Amino acid sequence: MEGGSLLAVIETFMDFVFGGLGILALFRVEKLIKTLKGKGILEQNYKEE
Repeated sequence: MEGGSLLAVIETFMDFVFGGLGILALFRVEKLIKTLKGKGILEQNYKEE
């Protein structure tokens, strides 16, 4: 395997990993907003910017 193609495979793998982490973070933030609204800490009409 050439060095260039190996780097491409590693880069693609890292893209998938960091993309997955980004999606996971988005869901965690949405859950946090829902929890804070439920506890009355965050206003019910809170709108993300």
